[in-house]
Amino acid sequence: MKILTIADIVVPSLYGDFDPGRFTDIDLVLACGDLPPEYLAFLANSLEVPLYYVRGNHDLRFETSPPQGCVDLHGRLARYNDLKILGLEGSRWYNGGPQQYHENQMAAIIRRLRFTLWRAGGPDIIITHAPPRHIHDEEDLCHRGFKSYVGLIKKYRPRYFIHGHIHREFENSAARRTTLKGTQIINAFGYHVLKI
Repeated sequence: MKILTIADIVVPSLYGDFDPGRFTDIDLVLACGDLPPEYLAFLANSLEVPLYYVRGNHDLRFETSPPQGCVDLHGRLARYNDLKILGLEGSRWYNGGPQQYHENQMAAIIRRLRFTLWRAGGPDIIITHAPPRHIHDEEDLCHRGFKSYVGLIKKYRPRYFIHGHIHREFENSAARRTTLKGTQIINAFGYHVLKI
């Protein structure tokens, strides 16, 4: 299975200069926030595959113009084939804008999901906008990760934790990845194709 992960910036080769021949074998798209709804809808329609997303701290138009044909995964566990995918939106609180959470608010969202996650046997993939604290994050208030994500990884040990929010250029796929307790943590900035 091939999963296209996207976050933070519109990539010309996936939109204006889109060549469907380059992406014929994509099975699923996971979007990790701060992307225009038109971009998500375009990819879902062009690739003719399911697209699950979480909103980022700059996704202001999703209430009035949600991406057609796409599924908002915030606070939900979805199943795609044999995969269980959990989504958590937003960033750390820094100025009171939408999709911003204090650490205790995000921890409460995760606590409310405990029974669902226990019953499902835990998620295989977690998609978020912000990263876990001290893994791929930065020290300014906006770009700090959530401590509760570290606990989530340690408790459920998903195969993959995919996030956006941290803008970095990567020379290769390995530079995007960090492993914690067997979970591959991947920064999806721009786009990345994950082969499972």
